[in-house]
Amino acid sequence: MNSPLSSSPPAHDTPDGRLDLTLTPVGEPPHLRADAARNRSRLLEVAARLAAERGAANLTMEAVALAAQVGKGTVFRRFGDRTGLLMALLDHHERQLQAAFLTGPAPLGPDAPALERIRAFGAAVIRHEHTHRDLYLAAHAESGRRHTSPAYVLRLTHVTLLLRQARTAGDTELVAHTLLGYLDPTLVHHLLTRRGLSLDRLESGWYDLVARYTS
Repeated sequence: MNSPLSSSPPAHDTPDGRLDLTLTPVGEPPHLRADAARNRSRLLEVAARLAAERGAANLTMEAVALAAQVGKGTVFRRFGDRTGLLMALLDHHERQLQAAFLTGPAPLGPDAPALERIRAFGAAVIRHEHTHRDLYLAAHAESGRRHTSPAYVLRLTHVTLLLRQARTAGDTELVAHTLLGYLDPTLVHHLLTRRGLSLDRLESGWYDLVARYTS
C-alpha cells in the first residue's frame, strides 16, 4: 500500500473563484487516540458486515449501534450522520482508486501523457464505482455534500490539472466538473440497469466526450 493519505482537503478556491491546484491524497481517517481508533475500526467492521448482509441502502446508525452493543450516540459522535458513516466505509475503496491514479502505473498513473491519463481515469472510475456500486449509490443518494467532499475535490483537481497539461481550451475547472458529471455513480447505474448499456459502451462514451473537449 502507498504511504498514508492525508485527510486535508486537496484544494481550495482562490479569491477569484478558481481552484487552487494542490494534489494531496485524501481518505485517511482522522488522527485519534489508540482506543478511539480501535472503537472506530470496530464500528466500521460491524457496519461493513451489516451492509454486506442487508445492503448499504438499508444500513442505519441504530442497527450499527445495536450490533456493536454501544449507544446510538456513540455512532453519531464518531461519524456525524448516516452519510458520514457510508463515506467512511467508502474510504478504503476510494484510497485504492486514488493510489492508482496518483502513483500507479501508466496509463492511469503519472508516467503517461495527460490526455491518455484522462481517458484512463474515466474508464477506471466507471469500473471502480460499478464494482462498489451498492455503497456509492447509498452514500450519494442522500448526500448534498458530494461536490465538497475531499474525494470529489481531489478528482476535480486531478482532472483539471490534466486538462491544463493537455492545453485544453476554455475554463478547465468547469470542463472538469462537466466530465466528472458523466462519471456520477447514480447516472452510470441508471444507464447500466434502466437503459441496458454496457460498461464498454460507457467507456467509449467517455473517450468520445474527452476527445470533444480536448480536440
